[in-house]
Amino acid sequence: MNLLFVHQNFPGQFKHLAPALAAAGHRVKALAIDGPGLPGMEIHRYKPTRGTSRQIHPWAAEFETKVIRGEACAAAAKKLNDQSFAPEVIIANPGWGESLFLKDLWPNARLLALLEFYYAARGLDFDFDPEFFRRDLARDAKLRTKNTHLLLTLEEMDWGVCPTRFQLSTMPRTYHDRISVIFDGIDTNAVRPDPAATVTVNNRTLRAGDEIVTFVNRNLEPYRGYHVFMRALPEILRRRPNAVALIVGGDEVSYGAAAPAGKTWKQIFLDEVKDRLDSSRVFFPGRIPYANFLKVLQVSACHVYLTYPFVLGWSCIESMSAGCLVVGSRTAPVEEVIEHGKNGLLVDFFDAGALADTVVDCLARRDHYAALRAAARQAVVERYDLATICLPQQMALVERLASELPRSNT
Repeated sequence: MNLLFVHQNFPGQFKHLAPALAAAGHRVKALAIDGPGLPGMEIHRYKPTRGTSRQIHPWAAEFETKVIRGEACAAAAKKLNDQSFAPEVIIANPGWGESLFLKDLWPNARLLALLEFYYAARGLDFDFDPEFFRRDLARDAKLRTKNTHLLLTLEEMDWGVCPTRFQLSTMPRTYHDRISVIFDGIDTNAVRPDPAATVTVNNRTLRAGDEIVTFVNRNLEPYRGYHVFMRALPEILRRRPNAVALIVGGDEVSYGAAAPAGKTWKQIFLDEVKDRLDSSRVFFPGRIPYANFLKVLQVSACHVYLTYPFVLGWSCIESMSAGCLVVGSRTAPVEEVIEHGKNGLLVDFFDAGALADTVVDCLARRDHYAALRAAARQAVVERYDLATICLPQQMALVERLASELPRSNT
């Protein structure tokens, strides 16, 4: 059958599914703006031809941006249609608006939408952290309109897929009967414990078995609890004189508000505690290649993962697959995968003191927590393994949709 993937930065979350479907004999194409693509896969690029209007109402600006993206993607799709390519299934990440108009071009295609998050002004990430939040009508209203393109997608899609139950819980309930929960998948053969692992940073070699506290995010920012971790770190290092901290991540912003002009969140919270830190025991390697990231997890004595009630980062589950002893935040995304005292430990997101106490105990009684490390990996193997769990479920969903008649929207 003909399959079309749509992702502005292809392959994105489809890096395993797209080649697996191609290997199964299906004709697979992709539409994308950027991204490395995949070897041997035909990718058709598109580019928006205009920017957001200067005079548009600010509450509507983001929706216009999504429409502009959708228009550009639809133009590229029309060229495919003119070349007699008609997909049975369109598999899209609709987060940037690209898939908005594709079923107008191919009404008989089944649209499978990867649904990551539905925003809300109350009860999720937006108002979670009082340090960075103040109630404001304009902010609330702008956030509400942020969902406009996603509502159109929910109405038009034949089926949706959410990576976690928490992400499903953010979607309007009226659509839950057309959404499956299937995680992206972790290659547990590659992401596994290695007692011989080493990491060299600043000319110092760190080894599995050392007292290494790890913290990893794409960017170091409040959404992922960087500020709480840094406030706990001085006490951790004071009480564990042989411990070091390995903090991986960039200086930019992935989620939430940018830091004040001319500053970065990384530096703001480092400056807050630097007078109480031994800088020779704190390492910031920045963003690192994936192979090096895996080594960081493999040498970890205690891995800290904190997040607002938001999309769960892959690194949380990867750390469990690598056999880390994870101390996570007691927030809904983390509680879905970590059960306190059974495959990891949980602390209140805002309680830097409790975080410090827990990490210190993990370092002091490493053998005591060995069973939690093993249980963490086993949970990932049983629930999130790419080859045996997630990828087969994803492929079965695509093939099932292809065999069904398109859903009527009348």
